[in-house]
Amino acid sequence: MTDIDTQNLTPAMRQYMHFKSQYPEAVLLFRMGDFYETFYDDAQVCARVLGIALTSRNSKSDNPIPLAGIPYHALDNYLGKLVRAGHKVAICEQVEDPAQAKGIVKRDVVRLITPGTLTEDSLLEESKGNYLAALCLGNKTDLNAPAGLAWIELSTGAFYAQVMERRFVLDELARVRPAECLVSDDLDADQRKFTHEIRDLAGCVLTHRPGWGFDTHQGHETLKKHFGVASLEGFGFTKPDLSLAAAGVILDYLTETQKVALDHIGTLRKVGRETFLQLDQATLRSLEVERTIRDGSIHGSLLGALDQTRTSMGARKLRLWVCYPLCQLEPIQKRQDAVAELVQMDALRDQLRDALKEITDIERIATRISTGRAVPRDLLGLHQALSQIPRLRDILKECASPMLTQLTERCDPMEKLTQLIDSAISPEAGLSIRDGGIIRTGYHAEIDRLRNLSQDGQAWLASYQKKLIEETGINMLKVGFNRVFGYYVEVSHLHSEKLPPGFVRKQTLKNAERYITDELKRYESEALTAEQRCKDLEEQLFNEVRREAAGHTLRLQQVAEAVATVDVLAGLAHIARHRNYCRPEIHHERDMDIREGRHPVLDVSLGSQFVPNDVALGRTSGDLAVITGPNMAGKSTYIRQTALLALMAHMGSYIPARSAHIGLVDRIFTRVGASDELTRGQSTFMVEMIETANIVNNATDRSLVILDEVGRGTSTYDGLSLAWAITEHIATRIRCRTLFATHYHEITELADLLDNVKNYNVSVREWKDEVVFLHKIIEGRTDKSYGIHVARLAGIPREVIRRANEILDELESNFSREAHTRRIGGKLEKHRNEDGQMLLFDLSPPDPILDKLRTVDLNNLTPMQAINLLHEIKKELENR
Repeated sequence: MTDIDTQNLTPAMRQYMHFKSQYPEAVLLFRMGDFYETFYDDAQVCARVLGIALTSRNSKSDNPIPLAGIPYHALDNYLGKLVRAGHKVAICEQVEDPAQAKGIVKRDVVRLITPGTLTEDSLLEESKGNYLAALCLGNKTDLNAPAGLAWIELSTGAFYAQVMERRFVLDELARVRPAECLVSDDLDADQRKFTHEIRDLAGCVLTHRPGWGFDTHQGHETLKKHFGVASLEGFGFTKPDLSLAAAGVILDYLTETQKVALDHIGTLRKVGRETFLQLDQATLRSLEVERTIRDGSIHGSLLGALDQTRTSMGARKLRLWVCYPLCQLEPIQKRQDAVAELVQMDALRDQLRDALKEITDIERIATRISTGRAVPRDLLGLHQALSQIPRLRDILKECASPMLTQLTERCDPMEKLTQLIDSAISPEAGLSIRDGGIIRTGYHAEIDRLRNLSQDGQAWLASYQKKLIEETGINMLKVGFNRVFGYYVEVSHLHSEKLPPGFVRKQTLKNAERYITDELKRYESEALTAEQRCKDLEEQLFNEVRREAAGHTLRLQQVAEAVATVDVLAGLAHIARHRNYCRPEIHHERDMDIREGRHPVLDVSLGSQFVPNDVALGRTSGDLAVITGPNMAGKSTYIRQTALLALMAHMGSYIPARSAHIGLVDRIFTRVGASDELTRGQSTFMVEMIETANIVNNATDRSLVILDEVGRGTSTYDGLSLAWAITEHIATRIRCRTLFATHYHEITELADLLDNVKNYNVSVREWKDEVVFLHKIIEGRTDKSYGIHVARLAGIPREVIRRANEILDELESNFSREAHTRRIGGKLEKHRNEDGQMLLFDLSPPDPILDKLRTVDLNNLTPMQAINLLHEIKKELENR
């Protein structure tokens, strides 16, 4: 588009080029009448993404302009497709009435829509937040240097900021999962590489902003100005930092893109790593906390299994609780007390959930009201929600737990606002402000009069005609309307002389005359414009009601927060009651004792078929459990289950178990499954080692570590050596609670060497040629993996299975465990060849000659005995 000669363009196209130059990275939707038109490259993008026809403007000229358009009333449908395809969209509206315009209609870009700045319900997922993030890396580039991260959910106004070490940024973004992330355009090569990792791993759109904007002092001042405060200490920020720089960049970006007041952003919440149990990206993925690995669906994840919420606000709140479990005892117990009370009160809980079901999305409605984007249906939805608050509050008054008592007080019914909406907005109001029918009959006298004029015109004309007949005595007199001549009184030529003064001739027909009167002229003046004037007045009154509601934004957000929290607590209580969960006892010790625990996701899908298991970790039970057993027997399920139960407990939730005592956890680490990052040049084994290194370097004695098949991505002896060393390091240096599932049976020998290592295995029963997996974890070790049996179940051909069994029998008959490995001084020693390379198997059978030589005591051997021994050896060799 840079080569376009604007001199040969029409005024409208020059206007288009002016705005396109201001928003070159966005698809510019240019309002022309009832359509939004796009031109040049934008037209080709829209045709491809939206599936609409690509035509051209000035098609008969030598340089036709590509053109594609969409109806203005279908904007939201097409916007969603463009944004989901990763495009930004600039909306260029007509800002004056075309009928009153002199020359070209004035236009302006009224909003820039990006993936992180959506507020419309049609563009958002109800149960999921849509976050815009900003990252400030500062000047230092090492992984331990501080970084500032801020993120906002524009549709609700929830705004957060956090300072952390750079090495934790990707983990935090994995929890937030922003749709868009703002980064500086002034980064060095290392920082640019890091931002590319953000794009690849977090799956968000990167938007570059001027580097000078990422300034701590400037961000601090921007935030103070926005919130109208002299200091940010009331928000928990004692001095400018990198997180405030990031938050300031977000506010600047929103001011630029939204072009409206951002009054609904009323606070900034400081997030501290010490407040929440930390979950890195590997843990979120491996445990399938909020989405499954296979298809990214919520169904089959922990979040999907726990979601019994009745409102979209509650669903979003539950996701926050799942991704941000607590790690401090008092707030966890406060949530537990609330859930416990609701578990015991079946009737009250059901009443709560019935009331919640009728509550609409107050959070997002409040934002649309505050930004002036609410439509009549939004106010009706808000009225419906607020009408349920008194009922909700009355139910909650029966509760005594501190958290529910506080929530009761925050359930503000806001009677005056509810009454205003009820009296002003018609229940039949539609989506569009310009369609009319918004204001309820009886709210405004002039609206009622104009509405009667436009709707009851025929009745008035009939009444006026009757009146004239009575006054003139002319029975054939008729009052009518013509689109060309307007309203008229028609009288035949025979009776025209009987008309009194005041009838002015308007039109002569063949057999009659048409007249106009002052009264009819006044009616015509009003009637012909009544509908439009009524719509204009309705829009004005609606805006007044909306502004009044906008003044209550902060109170609405507080009510929404309370409703969402009640919804989550009631949902957790509901599932705890119906699935027989227990309240875990959380304490400051490091012990973890779970009796008959069940996997929270499989417990839903399998029900009574799922086999529960115990978990015992800590000072008295051992810090590290080595779990061996066959594939498909349930090792991975067991260790994941333990991590998920710990996570649920730290949410304040009940858990699927008979009983549980869980010491506080600061972080959950997992190294589970095999995956590669080929786009980053990392093999499966490299990813495995990176994730394991993260655990070894960052775990504390308060952490919970889940390891599955560490070392399997390389050769047997390399893998075994690494697995042994890593397990030994965790058990002796970190001493954190750890579950290690492995097929390296040699690792079980660590339990003989270290007091805090215990062995467990998955119970198996063999009968004839069949193997039955009992899925029960019992104490002790196993030395069989039943891999060939699993291969048969998977459908490997019989001849391959038969040959595999033959090879296995041969290897086992020739393989001496003592020749393979033996313990010397508490260390694992392996045989090597002449080049020093580890041998996978020693297939040589025991040699009696060598055994005889090994047993000879050379120091006490006489010369004659030595000669005889040589003769014996020679004779044996000759006989071979």
